[in-house]
Amino acid sequence: MVLWFRRDLRLADHPALAAAAEEARALGRPLVPLFVVDDGLMTSGGPNRKAYLARTLAALDASLDGNLTLRHGRPEEVVPAVATEVGATSVFATGDCAPYGRRRDARVADALAAGGRHLVRTGSPYAVSPGRIVAGGGGAYRVFTPFHRAWLAHGWPGPTAAPTGVRWVAADPDMTPADLAPDPALVTADLPGAGEGAATELLDRFLDGPIGAYGDDRDRPDVDGTSRLSPHLRFGTVHPRTVLARVPSTPGGDKFAAEVAWREFYADVLWHRPDSAWTSLSPVGAHLRSDTGPEAEARFRAWVQGRTGYPLVDAGMRQLNSEGWMHNRVRMLVASFLVKDLHLDWQRGAAHFLDVLIDGDLASNNHGWQWVAGTGTDAAPFYRIFSPERQAERFDPDGAYVARYVPEIGTSDYPDPIVDHAVERVEALARWEEAKEAAAGVPRPAGRPGPDQVGGP
Repeated sequence: MVLWFRRDLRLADHPALAAAAEEARALGRPLVPLFVVDDGLMTSGGPNRKAYLARTLAALDASLDGNLTLRHGRPEEVVPAVATEVGATSVFATGDCAPYGRRRDARVADALAAGGRHLVRTGSPYAVSPGRIVAGGGGAYRVFTPFHRAWLAHGWPGPTAAPTGVRWVAADPDMTPADLAPDPALVTADLPGAGEGAATELLDRFLDGPIGAYGDDRDRPDVDGTSRLSPHLRFGTVHPRTVLARVPSTPGGDKFAAEVAWREFYADVLWHRPDSAWTSLSPVGAHLRSDTGPEAEARFRAWVQGRTGYPLVDAGMRQLNSEGWMHNRVRMLVASFLVKDLHLDWQRGAAHFLDVLIDGDLASNNHGWQWVAGTGTDAAPFYRIFSPERQAERFDPDGAYVARYVPEIGTSDYPDPIVDHAVERVEALARWEEAKEAAAGVPRPAGRPGPDQVGGP
């Protein structure tokens, strides 16, 4: 039997592993753990995420007594080849819900079937698999609150322990986890602990302390108030239902569970609308003017480098560069700044985040960007424009977060603001009104720029 690991790099609470182990025992066969280094996915993340993946795979290999088989190539070629080599009639895997993963799995299933073998998909990376919850009339939810209610009502099974007595064996690998690691010079982030053990330690730490004040502290980047579990959920070194089973029914626990539900909501949106990965859900978004040209490029570089002259924005971008992670409150602010102060496309910011983040997840990242950009599931779309100064006053009142990442604040080395937020807010709202009119087919008055006439405000 073959167990094909993907976004489930753990042994505990692993439905596909449980199913594979049961069949292997029934047949008296060993289990071959396989990970395919797929260029179709590897090119979607930058060096930080690749380095973290390499560490995560090394931890998984250790838990498998060195039997993890890494093969490089196209999954529809590699998976059937390994199954043939070891005489496996079935390949077990966790179901994938992302657009690329669904297409890839269909190709692998067809290739296996051509040889008389089967791809058995069991479970998903979510407590409630995308597509399971439907709104009235059988459609998808577009607003989080009713989805959250339905998600809670649907529920999910409890976690299961890792199966015992599994006889792991390796097929011939053509690479090791260390081979997957990028050039260290390209890795900008000081990476956190990786693997299932590190995920358990983080969850223990969070439940022993920060969760008690999570409802108040989750928006404070200046305090250690969040779980930091997002990279582990991204790579599946912990299953969300394992997390949810341990979260207490308290105000802080309920708020944290709702944040897990946001992750599942965005996965559900992507399931129903695969095009929404890179296309605005709202038709208005297709008509929103964005800036191009040398000045726009200079502003984008300043944003990437954390040199905009707005301290909280710059602190967030520098945290991203140095840690491969950013506090969620600050993610919303820097996204709003890029789209509504600098008038650049949300897709450009989303792509940059996926390149640098170690927890880069297509559904959560891109729909989070759309929520901020006003083109996605936000119930009050474009009109929420974050003020960098006001956000700093509310969520970093003592300036501790800014001081941590922008030590030159208050000196001549720190740049002046590259734009005037008050001016750009007015410009952003004017562009949104233009885009609404264009989407509705309202003719433009003479002299008013159209969506194809881009330029600075």
